[in-house]
Amino acid sequence: MIVKRTGRLVVLATVPAAVFLTLGLSGPALAQGGKAYQIDLAQLNESGSRGTVMLSLKGNQLTVRIESEGMVPGQPSAQHLHGSTKGHDFHCPDASDDTDGDGILSNTEATVDYGDINISLTTSGDTKATSGLAVERMPVADNLGKLSYNRTITVGQDVVDHIKDLHVVQHGIDRNNDDKYDFDGAGKSELDPKLPQEATAPTNCGEVKGASVGAIPVGGIETGGGAPRRAAAPTTTMTGAALAAAAAMAGAAAIKRRRTAPVPVPVRTENTGKAA
Repeated sequence: MIVKRTGRLVVLATVPAAVFLTLGLSGPALAQGGKAYQIDLAQLNESGSRGTVMLSLKGNQLTVRIESEGMVPGQPSAQHLHGSTKGHDFHCPDASDDTDGDGILSNTEATVDYGDINISLTTSGDTKATSGLAVERMPVADNLGKLSYNRTITVGQDVVDHIKDLHVVQHGIDRNNDDKYDFDGAGKSELDPKLPQEATAPTNCGEVKGASVGAIPVGGIETGGGAPRRAAAPTTTMTGAALAAAAAMAGAAAIKRRRTAPVPVPVRTENTGKAA
């Protein structure tokens, strides 16, 4: 079964300092004047992977931070922003996209739902769609299957205007549980017969939806995979006593009111080393 679970947006501007700590969002200050979106990555292909993506947009500078787990240990994960900046409706796929019924959602099958690559989330060099197969510049999971990514990218006005129409997809599965991409798990990739399907199939997806906010958090990101996202309305940033008051009301237990300042990739196979 292929699980579909859309991400959840957290409107960060109104979250008090105490709540930032529970989310793992910490740091000395909040940058003002930007838009921030937090979404969950939900597993595809029964991969067991999950994660959290933070998108922070200031002008045409997009900072992408990803923390995911359940990835294939020691293997690169091709990752992209998919979707449309032309008003087309794309979203994360589900089991109905496995049109050949082989039990594996291939990249080609999933593209019907999540659209073509808009930005390749590489670790260095360009981030064009043409770099979607640049596995040597994609992040690599550690020996526990955890992956961290942080990069600021200059984007076009079309991305700025349509950021909520895009979503994140990570690729790479381990169908036969041998901690590597190989042909024994799921056969050949439909993108390149020299590559194993395990290297190119999507492992998770999270939709970018929600309202813009007035502050960009600085610091760590929680590992997601929790409850479905709930929509949120635009809000303004709170500071000082107002932030403290929000903290007092937001806690599961009573919190004493006080004034505070705003808290403030090579594939281990015999193949070419590419993924999609």
